[in-house]
Amino acid sequence: MTTQTTPTDASGRPGRQGIEVVPLKRALGAEVRCGDVRDFREKDRKRVRQAYLDHLVLLFRGQTLNDHELMAFGRCFGKLAEPISSAYRAEGVKDTDQTLKYISVISNVVEKGVAIGALGDGEAAWHSDFSFHEVPYSATLLYSLEIPPAGGNTGFLNMYLAYETLPGAMKKRLKGMSIKNDASHNSAGQLRKGFTEVTDVTASPGPSHPIVFRHPETGCDALYLGRRPFAYINGLPVEESERLLDELWAHATQERFSWHHEWRVGDILVWDNRCTMHHRDPFDSATRRVMHKTACEGTRPIEMPGTAAPHPRGLAAV
Repeated sequence: MTTQTTPTDASGRPGRQGIEVVPLKRALGAEVRCGDVRDFREKDRKRVRQAYLDHLVLLFRGQTLNDHELMAFGRCFGKLAEPISSAYRAEGVKDTDQTLKYISVISNVVEKGVAIGALGDGEAAWHSDFSFHEVPYSATLLYSLEIPPAGGNTGFLNMYLAYETLPGAMKKRLKGMSIKNDASHNSAGQLRKGFTEVTDVTASPGPSHPIVFRHPETGCDALYLGRRPFAYINGLPVEESERLLDELWAHATQERFSWHHEWRVGDILVWDNRCTMHHRDPFDSATRRVMHKTACEGTRPIEMPGTAAPHPRGLAAV
């Protein structure tokens, strides 16, 4: 991936010596060249947190952290959130070690017939983490321990840019609309423990969130779509809801809004779950993929009246 080399962030602030924020020449993302994240001081933490708000996704390469150190790094981006409860786990997935309650494992590895982590080896659909909860995550951090020789990349979408490029008539139509986000299936399409298959999207379990979401820190508007399977736009006939959802998803998932990360062992990705969507590419089930994940608490998504200034990463659309 070709990158810019000037050590500045989106606001043009000069980089502190030892920390260089290198924006990617894509719709979102920046690489943070900083050495060992365990050496961060308070001002370093503030700088990378601002870069996270500016660029939506940050890449840190060459890290060697244990789980406690990953949790400590995660606190740069907010208060840590406990991982998905056992009620929402796919069948066969181990409970998280309670001594490390903010760490979850994303993996296809099976030991003695039991999966050591979630999501397995298939493709995970585009989604925002925890959209099936009333209060989704703000930041998500994913740290690579084992990666397959091919596949398993992670793609991201800029939902500020997806919103700014909507036609004016569509923006107007979406005001006040909300989507009910299904809680019965995970992003890999697996039915969660204790749930039944959805036969009526209007009655499926899950919270409702506004389609247009005002980011609580940047003050900018973004599309908030959650997950496509079994979603429903409240108040519409099912057929009309399906047509509008298909139109919004076709728009939001365009390649021009995306960046796809090719993993190396020791990479950490940090993304703003409130203004991005992500998914994992498929990979060979005979190979191993092991990631450790932590996340930060968020706030309830809300729609605000009036027109917000576009985010700097969405300015190209205006």
